[in-house]
Amino acid sequence: MQEDKEKQQLYEDYVKQVTPTHSLPANMAKAFLVGGLICVLGQAVTEWALAAGMDEKTAGTWCSITLIFLSALTTGMNLYPRLAKWGGAGTLVPITGFANSVAAPAVEYQKEGQVFGIGSKIFTIAGPVILYGVLTSWVLGLIQYVAERW
Repeated sequence: MQEDKEKQQLYEDYVKQVTPTHSLPANMAKAFLVGGLICVLGQAVTEWALAAGMDEKTAGTWCSITLIFLSALTTGMNLYPRLAKWGGAGTLVPITGFANSVAAPAVEYQKEGQVFGIGSKIFTIAGPVILYGVLTSWVLGLIQYVAERW
């Protein structure tokens, strides 16, 4: 019995020794910095598009397309995961985080081929989001249609 307690204590000491410690304020600052920089990049693209004579809707589209492209590109180059490891939740800025979640399984499973690798795994994470987003939109559209006709 005493031996079991000693083993348990040794194990707990070992776990404390090898478990990395994290500073919450430092993690929050990193997330704020990374998320802020992604948003600043998006705003810069929008301002560039507006200065090029595009209307606000087109400028916003260019911003979205650019951020999605850069997120997928950096995911494929294994840079986005490194940024996410350092910046934490700051990389979850909705459009870039979503693009990363679609691209990452495709990169991970590319060895298994086009169909059984990339084709079947690309929507592993994003698939449910797309499915339930479309389903919810359809149901709400149906409710609105019925409400307007009544």
